[in-house]
Amino acid sequence: MEAKQWNIQVDITEEGDDTFARVFLNVKDIHHLTGFGHSRRNPIDRPVPEIGDELAVARALADLADKLLATTSQDIAQFAGPAGQNRW
Repeated sequence: MEAKQWNIQVDITEEGDDTFARVFLNVKDIHHLTGFGHSRRNPIDRPVPEIGDELAVARALADLADKLLATTSQDIAQFAGPAGQNRW
């Protein structure tokens, strides 16, 4: 069995009531994808930075997942033959 490891880097920045997250997926020799997320605190809510971080990162990971699925779909289309036939 071959073991593989993919790494995701998460960067979070805050500007006032806005929190931005960027996640990077680096897969050796395959993909380098980036997902983005944003959250905004309602000014009448108590400031709890962890909530903004969690929401922004969750949204960035969801964006990354969508991009990875799109990349995978393109790869499948490239290697799949006519309906029901594979070229591998």
